[in-house]
Amino acid sequence: MPIIRVEMVKGRSDEQKKQLAEKLTTSFVESCGGNAEAIHVIITEVEKSDWAVGAEMLSERFPD
Repeated sequence: MPIIRVEMVKGRSDEQKKQLAEKLTTSFVESCGGNAEAIHVIITEVEKSDWAVGAEMLSERFPD
């Protein structure tokens, strides 16, 4: 059972996450083969204040 993990900043709609899961699954099957029903996509959403690039928090780089 292949697992595709996505970590991203919160803010996408359920529809966007569904489309992402569909496209990741399709791309995996096209490039690696296998059964789409066996592929798991796990999306973890993170607050900007919990993510840093270098030493800069995303909440500082991209304030609301």
